[in-house]
Amino acid sequence: MSGQAVGAGVARDITMYGTPVLHRPTAQVADFGPDLHRLVADMFASMYAANGVGLAANQIGVGLRVFVMDCPDTTGGPNVVAHVVNPVLELPPPPRELAVSGEGCLSVPGQRGEVARTAVAVVTGVDMYGEPVRIEGTELVARCLQHECDHLDGTVYVDRLTAKERKKILKAAGLTPD
Repeated sequence: MSGQAVGAGVARDITMYGTPVLHRPTAQVADFGPDLHRLVADMFASMYAANGVGLAANQIGVGLRVFVMDCPDTTGGPNVVAHVVNPVLELPPPPRELAVSGEGCLSVPGQRGEVARTAVAVVTGVDMYGEPVRIEGTELVARCLQHECDHLDGTVYVDRLTAKERKKILKAAGLTPD
């Protein structure tokens, strides 16, 4: 698969919930040069340093449509290790099978909330060289694809919860809701 982990990057600080860059849609990537390659390497380094399974660019303060992942395939396959630039999320047509499961986020550390997501998802886009990428996932991989694309659209998983649950989780994480 195109979009594998790349080079040795530098781990950057994770942006926390409440920081404006997390709450607005990210911009399409137009420049596929060395700065993008360095960003992808830094994103992988940041995700691994924080023990995450996925990371969107705005989670390290960069407002571009890029995400990385190293997500376990809970159906028994190998981890899905990829990066996607300018991803487009494709969900099955209604009626959709939803799976409710605990979900966490590096930008809301140490907390989890029950979120309904489709059981199947596909993301298409390109890699840092502009080559096509397509990732099809079920279960945890599908959840990861949806979670990261949400980030790039300015949505954090707690935004999908009730106001009461969101407030409780943000308080427990030491974060103040907007």
